[in-house]
Amino acid sequence: MQIRTKRIYQQASDEDGRRILVDRLWPRGISKQAARIDYWAKEIAPSNQLRRWYQHDPDKWEAFRHRYFEELDDNPHGVAELRSRMEDADTVTFLYSSKEESLNNAAALREYFENLSAG
Repeated sequence: MQIRTKRIYQQASDEDGRRILVDRLWPRGISKQAARIDYWAKEIAPSNQLRRWYQHDPDKWEAFRHRYFEELDDNPHGVAELRSRMEDADTVTFLYSSKEESLNNAAALREYFENLSAG
């Protein structure tokens, strides 16, 4: 399975495969119809506390990843639910709303799931 990340404000495409929103808050200014999501995985999004602390500060990226991975490890039910929603899909796209395209929760979550698959 290929896991991609994409900003939810970009146009949906058939190449996205299964579209999963991985933010805790619904993105501003986009309708549920326009978002074309298959699943909203808000239960595994970074906690509000972690999100507010990080604020997409590149200097905090490594610490953010570490703390987010700990939150995911402490949430086996949420991780299992997301994993089940990803089953039998050739491509899954984690959707996020951040303007930061590489140092965001979707990129960290993709890394987390790739490590789960490798291990």
